[in-house]
Amino acid sequence: MKYGNVRNIKKEILSDNWYTLNKVTFEYQKEDGEWEKQIREAYDRGNGAAILLYNVEKGKLVLTKQFRMPTYLNGNKDGMMVEACAGLLEKGNAEETIKMEVEEETGYEIDKVEKVFEAYMSPGSVTEILYFFIGEYNDAMKVSEGGGAEDETENIEVLELDFKKALEMMKTGEIKDAKTIMLLQYAQIQGIFDQ
Repeated sequence: MKYGNVRNIKKEILSDNWYTLNKVTFEYQKEDGEWEKQIREAYDRGNGAAILLYNVEKGKLVLTKQFRMPTYLNGNKDGMMVEACAGLLEKGNAEETIKMEVEEETGYEIDKVEKVFEAYMSPGSVTEILYFFIGEYNDAMKVSEGGGAEDETENIEVLELDFKKALEMMKTGEIKDAKTIMLLQYAQIQGIFDQ
């Protein structure tokens, strides 16, 4: 193997207040065969899932809007983000989790989802793998208002948008969330709304 040999891995927990921030010390074998000591911080928040809910007949999709403090701290004037429905895997697998999140956040009860890809979202510092899904919805699937879980202090607005409007919002910067952009681009590349 040209790269990738690692040995003597030591982890030290720096914080476990919400999720776990580890300081990881290890030796990495370089291309010339020499071993180099390296230190990194890795944030472990578990893995997650995200979904693009779409309705071909109406030409619409469902997104959410909510306040995100980290974006506010980094220059997002009001801290509000338009996003695909998503959540961390707490119990069960990614498919079960995303169905639960859809109902909790959007009020739609869907029974079929399709996993389309998975990705590390910030591999230089975060351990999370995000599983990406798409799923069709219709008005008959609406079982509640959605809005998120009160015990998780979520205050989520449910948005039903034209697909073309969402693409425009991506171009204008109204949608800046990476997972949402990836799912919108997937839908565009696959021609989901061209059917």
